[in-house]
Amino acid sequence: MTAPASTPLLMPCSVPFTVLIPARMASSRLPGKPLLDIAGLPMVVQVARRAGASGAARVVVAADDARILQACAAHNIEALATRADHPSGSDRLAEACQQLGLDGDDIVVNVQGDEPLIAPQLINAVAALLAAHPEASMGTAAHAITTLEELHNPNVVKVVLDARGLAHYFSRAPIPFARDHAGQDWWHSTSNANAIPQGFAPLRHIGIYSYRAQFLRQFPTLAQAPTEVIEALEQLRALWHGHRIAVHLAASAPGPGVDTLQDLQRVRQLMAAQQ
Repeated sequence: MTAPASTPLLMPCSVPFTVLIPARMASSRLPGKPLLDIAGLPMVVQVARRAGASGAARVVVAADDARILQACAAHNIEALATRADHPSGSDRLAEACQQLGLDGDDIVVNVQGDEPLIAPQLINAVAALLAAHPEASMGTAAHAITTLEELHNPNVVKVVLDARGLAHYFSRAPIPFARDHAGQDWWHSTSNANAIPQGFAPLRHIGIYSYRAQFLRQFPTLAQAPTEVIEALEQLRALWHGHRIAVHLAASAPGPGVDTLQDLQRVRQLMAAQQ
């Protein structure tokens, strides 16, 4: 796979890994999202090229529609057809693992198909987590929250870690909760001066995951966790069933993903500026 000229190829990760990119046409907010044009290429192709600039041994798009397969083929991106009726991206990835013969401790990184600004360095870091944490079945990433607005936003998923960098819990609620400061003005501030106070370090979860392939193939068969249903966070299923999730702390927030038309316009502007 050819990486974009503006993204230098990185040194391979210490362990080989495969990037899987789930892509489906039936987005409720942006129908046909994988094929939307960004800087002259379908979005899913932009994502795959970013992933190809990482240390991945292989990058594969797991698609539910022949049009996605055709777009990938036109740009020399490896892709495979998966069922269209999967209830979640994890189910689609599990099928892709089976088709590709990935199992056991093979490392798979799930890069979402609507993240055309994903940093190759972040992909490598999340893949490396599982070599550094043999006790973990999954890896993911987080970065520091800098404003109280983010902390209180239920669309911003928070994570709390233990001393080893493993996830305690993920929530849409503001965790950890500053009990002794709950009545103070800064905890409830919505003004421009709403920066997180010094010494308080909440973390925002970044939606990229690495898996051991055996666990990824097993994951869709696990019963949903009550916390997963309440929070609408699929990763809580892994914690509920006793699996550990290692977390890479990124120095900054990743580039924006594409969920809405406004997101699409913003990413198009950012990509145009980069080029």
